[in-house]
Order: sequence, then C-alpha cells, then structure tokens
Amino acid sequence: MSSITSEVALDLFPFLKVYKDGTLERLAGVEVVPPGLDPETNVLSKDILILPKTGVSARIYRPNLVTEPQKLPLVVYFHGGAFCAASPASLEYHTSLNKLVAEANIIALSVDYRLVPEHPLPTAYEDSWVALQWVASHKEENGNHEAWIKDYVELDEVFLTGDSSGANIAHHLALRIKESNLSYKLKIVGIGMIHPYFWGTNPIGSEVTDQFRKELVDKWWLYVCPSDKGCDDPLINPFVDGSSDLANLACDRILVIVAEKDILKERGRLYYDRLVKSGWKGKAEFMETEGEDHVFHIFRPDCAKAKSLIQRLASFFKM
Repeated sequence: MSSITSEVALDLFPFLKVYKDGTLERLAGVEVVPPGLDPETNVLSKDILILPKTGVSARIYRPNLVTEPQKLPLVVYFHGGAFCAASPASLEYHTSLNKLVAEANIIALSVDYRLVPEHPLPTAYEDSWVALQWVASHKEENGNHEAWIKDYVELDEVFLTGDSSGANIAHHLALRIKESNLSYKLKIVGIGMIHPYFWGTNPIGSEVTDQFRKELVDKWWLYVCPSDKGCDDPLINPFVDGSSDLANLACDRILVIVAEKDILKERGRLYYDRLVKSGWKGKAEFMETEGEDHVFHIFRPDCAKAKSLIQRLASFFKM
C-alpha cells in the first residue's frame, strides 16, 4: 500500500488504486484463504504448480467422497476481476468453487493466471492456455501428471467456465483450440459463461442511458489493455473486424448467464444472439437472473438466486 501522503493517480473502482509514487493498492479479492477440506461442502482442495518457469499455478478441487474407478467431468475455471484483481485463493472464489464442486459432483481446476499491471495482457490468456495444455498432457503416458486428474477425471468431459473476465478468457481459449493441434488431444464439451466481460466503444441497450457505468467499464478496459483500438480491441469486442468467427468455437454446448441489473448484460445477450445465428453447430442456452447485478453469486453465495445459478451450472455439466 502507498504511504498516506501519496496522491491517487488512478482510481479503478472497485478493483484497485494507483498512486502517483507508482505503488498499487488492490481493493478487490484481497482476502485469501488456504486450500483444504471445506467442512460445509465436504470438498477437498489443494494448490498445484503448473509451470515452474512462470509460476502459473491453480487450485484444484474434488469431492471428498470420490472413489476410484469413478471418473468425473473436469471444469477448468477462470476467475473474474477485470484481469487485474482476485485469484483462486480469494475468499469469494474459493467459497464459490467449493459450492459448485459439491453441487455438480465434478473436479474443478481454478487457474491462477497472472494479473495486470504487473503482467500486461495477453499474459492472462497465455497463462490460461498453458493450463489447458497441461490438462491435455494428462492424456499422454508420461509427463507432469496430477494424481487427482489422473485418478478422478474423465478427460473426454472437459468444460471451460468463468465469470466476467474469466468468461472472456474461456471464449478466447475455445477459439484458439480450434486453430491449434490441441483440438486433437482435448475435447471441450461446453463453456459456462457467467456475466461475460465483453464490451465495445459504441453503447448499446442500457449502456446508452447509464453513462456513469459505461465510463466506468471503459476505464477498466483502457487500463488493462491500452491500445489504439480501445474498447473495440478484439480481445474485448468479439464482433469487430479482426475477431474470430463464433462458428469456430471448439465446443458442443454453451450456457450464457446474465444478470438483469448488470451493465454487461447487453453484451452477454448480444453474444448469445450472434452465436445462435453464426452457423456454430452446437447448442446454446441462455439464463437471466432477475433483480441482480454483476457476479452477485460471488458476493452473496448463500442467497436463493445464487443457489439457482449454481444449480443451473451443475445441470449444464451433467447433461
């Protein structure tokens, strides 16, 4: 944290503050908890190192009662935080993953990708790609195999899931798989996109009248990805020139979840609509939670609507 005398140069509410002396103060996702056995859900977790060279790691979860030879789906999860905040160890995400694993009876791998500004984009995408390559390596005879994946995971039932910026990462990974030889090693059954973080320069829907939040989201993206393309960079706007065709998404099913009061809702709905019309051969599903805002389920995991969201995701993984 900066000294009390230093002035704030940039307030990136609600994620972080940058001070004029160059120091950084993160505000979101800073309360962290260790892995272990969660007594409420009876879910086990541990932290694992994926790539020692860069320090890319993950927190892996499994039901405590899973027994061999039972094989479960694997959900590779990417947390939100606008690419600049939070981690799998953040209290809110650890709690949410425990609940999801218990409800869905899955193995989950929550990827600890490196954050902006210490690691500029596209580092978060590259770290997440490395994690996916590592998962695929478990199909090979030899390698850096994780026992929980080797013993408990059905590697033909892999899902990508994320909230906010994590859903954005899942989208880009699914496109990249199609263009790489990873598609021969790893089959992605589906993508769960919770309140996906997509954006654009020109406002649509409620963005037109909600100027305050429009400017807020503009500021988030321009901070994490400064470029001459601004909010129409293909990383954040999947419909501009230079973006990959949605028909190339390497999965069979996609569930898009939005929240009624979320400023990002319009983009999530647009993504679903464009996906359905794109010629993509899979099955698209859409869910809107009434009366709630962005990632409400992360901050209020025990409310009835959060439980319904987790149950919908769980059923998506089981279908």
